[in-house]
Amino acid sequence: MNAAKGATLPDQQKRAWLKLIRTPNVGPSTFRQMLNRYGSAEAALDALPGLLLRGSAAKAPQIPTEAEIDLEISRLEKGGARLVALGESDYPALLQHIHGAPPLLSIWGNPHAQQPAIAIVGARNASAAGKKLTAQLAADLGAAGYLVVSGLARGIDAAAHDASLKTGTVAILAGGLDHVYPEENKPLARKIVDNGGAILTEMPLGSEPRAQDFPRRNRLVSGMAEAVIVVEAAKRSGSLITARLALEQNREIFAVPGSPLDPRAGGTNHLIQQGATLITSAQDVLDALHSDPHRHARLMEGGQESEPAQWPSIEDEPSATDVERVREALSPTSMPLDDLAAAAAIPLPVLHAVLLELELSGLIERSTGNLVALSG
Repeated sequence: MNAAKGATLPDQQKRAWLKLIRTPNVGPSTFRQMLNRYGSAEAALDALPGLLLRGSAAKAPQIPTEAEIDLEISRLEKGGARLVALGESDYPALLQHIHGAPPLLSIWGNPHAQQPAIAIVGARNASAAGKKLTAQLAADLGAAGYLVVSGLARGIDAAAHDASLKTGTVAILAGGLDHVYPEENKPLARKIVDNGGAILTEMPLGSEPRAQDFPRRNRLVSGMAEAVIVVEAAKRSGSLITARLALEQNREIFAVPGSPLDPRAGGTNHLIQQGATLITSAQDVLDALHSDPHRHARLMEGGQESEPAQWPSIEDEPSATDVERVREALSPTSMPLDDLAAAAAIPLPVLHAVLLELELSGLIERSTGNLVALSG
């Protein structure tokens, strides 16, 4: 579904992609399914009203208008930013190969798309020692040729960005480019861009970051990098979510140990107990990565989420009976697609089409491992 590698997506096609991904309930995976089902974003947009009607949506689809698309693009350009499509040369290389890669990114600055990257994350209420070590790690990794990626949060994230300004850093936002969070890091965001780095997000302009948007942001932080370093993190923290997502993406996890008496070390010590590599310097990271010189190439070869083997023909849409059978078989507990198809007594290709309709109506949720459940 992506642009030919390194090619530029034609403007009209990019506008159609933007209109589709900005439609409510169309996330990256649904976007990908719709392009596979209908062949193009234009055809998918034409099919949307009928899909929502059959999926029992409560209201008509809020597909963005041409004027709204014009406004988003013009506002990005006025601010010095741009839209980059999956497959284009400015789209971060490793990020293209994760599950649910965003079809479009809003990018302000130079994302150093082809440069190997390492993510550094950690506590917002970081200790002075934690921030000092983070700065040393970021500076040394930058000097070794790595781009430093983080989430522009207070504490460890900000220290990592600040220390790698001269060698290259990218900050990923949970909201739109016009909603840098926290507010105090707006000057740092400007410094990142002014020093040749970038700020990027999959969210539209005007989007204020919500709690549920930070895990989405975190998957991009880990997805851009071939390894993630956690410096300080409590046992329940967003940094551990990033580490979990990194594991799902086959990234290497490094953690800095800390005192058992410091709550900010609880999460990092737990990661080490669970198999993360203990580090105390950038050289530890470099030694581990250099011991497996083919790791980056393997990550680049990895595909995105697997696609359905086949769809029913466009003329052979699921019947109302098919939809009802699937809805009766679904529950709040996630279940594999094969089990759901058996419970609903319908072929797997038809199930894919039914689930697409239900997902667009906001009635189901998908999770890692190709599992599906009723929305909570």
